[in-house]
Amino acid sequence: MNTILTLILLNLSGVCLAQQADSTTYLADVRNELNTVWPKNRTVNLVFHGHSVPAGFWHDHEVHTLESYPNLVLAKLKKQYPYAVINVIVTAIGGENAIKGQTRFESDVLVHKPDVLFIDYALNDRFSDITKVREAWEKMIQAALNKGVKIILLTPSPDQRIDITDSKNPLEPHIQQIRQLAQQYHIGLADPYPKFQQVGKQGELKKYMSHVNHPNQAGHEIIADEIVKWLKK
Repeated sequence: MNTILTLILLNLSGVCLAQQADSTTYLADVRNELNTVWPKNRTVNLVFHGHSVPAGFWHDHEVHTLESYPNLVLAKLKKQYPYAVINVIVTAIGGENAIKGQTRFESDVLVHKPDVLFIDYALNDRFSDITKVREAWEKMIQAALNKGVKIILLTPSPDQRIDITDSKNPLEPHIQQIRQLAQQYHIGLADPYPKFQQVGKQGELKKYMSHVNHPNQAGHEIIADEIVKWLKK
């Protein structure tokens, strides 16, 4: 039975799925793999799909791969799981939104057979029709679920041209939509946005940014810490 049909049947039977996955159990099988010792272990694939932030862009179009959150996640996980073989695979493209990212999802993302898929597009999605954006996110989520892939959705890092302390800023509808999708599909949510809001309220956002809309390492650490919560021992 495919995952989407299972979700429908559970809803019809009265089982409530209107909440995001439980961080203590959702990736338990992945954590078990990370704990397995050679010769019984295997490679665990973590795939990061999105725009310029997971791609590692900082200021002046420099790409700081090792200081950006996909590889910070790898470094943090290796401290916890010294016997794990972990592939960090970044399929993100600078400037892309979810609508474009969905068109290459099968060929560029699922081909890597992710154990966990991370999706981060909201920062660029705000320039597109939110209904079409939702359709793109749902198509990616459904395609991954049908392959048995575990999914973590991400809320965005900041753009300093936006007042993220204002509840009416243009990112907010996309943030709420991402949280709703995590609940609807009973999948994971890494939510660094409130941390950035807190920093913004303290007037210290620039300390976490390398560029107008790209975090520096301190900003990427905030994102990585939210992700690692799902995979910690």
